[in-house]
Amino acid sequence: MWKHALLAVAFLTRLPTPDLGKLEAEDFARSALFYPWVGALVGALLCLPWLLFPHAPALLLAAILTALWAGLTGGLHLDGLADSADAWLGGFGDEEKTHRILKDPLTGAAGVIAVVSVMLLKFAALAALLEGGQGFLILCAPIMGRALILLLFLTTPYVRAGGLASAVTTHLPRAAAWGTASACLLAGMVVSSWGTAAMLMGFWLLRRLMLQRLQGCTGDTAGATVESGEMIWLVGAALSMP
Repeated sequence: MWKHALLAVAFLTRLPTPDLGKLEAEDFARSALFYPWVGALVGALLCLPWLLFPHAPALLLAAILTALWAGLTGGLHLDGLADSADAWLGGFGDEEKTHRILKDPLTGAAGVIAVVSVMLLKFAALAALLEGGQGFLILCAPIMGRALILLLFLTTPYVRAGGLASAVTTHLPRAAAWGTASACLLAGMVVSSWGTAAMLMGFWLLRRLMLQRLQGCTGDTAGATVESGEMIWLVGAALSMP
């Protein structure tokens, strides 16, 4: 269990982990069950500046948290968001061209706009939550975003052969994954029903676009799902504050 948990940490963050030895495809699949727990770890680390500097200006704390958030993941999901935005705009509805752009490591104007927009909305939502005394909600957003990875892999075909994500989707323990994702979403509804409902609506729309354009998902669109899910959940929670 610890091996799979540490593998999830190593895969989704830039936090140091010990050498895990030889890994099989099943190990990567089982590690996916710990993705929401990695989100909890990221959320806990994000809460530290808020706890250490409770009297700091909300805008400054929000800026620190936004930068720290990207740093903890090494921009992994932001890269997927940028590639997905470039592919959607540059693909012009052509499936083959969309896949080709997704594999291109260069970032175009659409990718930059998408990343800046998502980070700006995250920053504004974080500032609103901190100003409203709801800083504890910061812990929940990374969990929700990573629960969406499980939901995406459970409900959407993976369209690329080979790669780590392909191993995950092929060998994913589906019953356990459904239980984990459902528990996270139920907890999200308890914490912020508006945030969770908005996030699920955004997920449905994004998944629909994937099916229309790609006939399924890729690792890049999974990253876009995480980033957009986190952002929408934060914005929904901030807008629904009393």
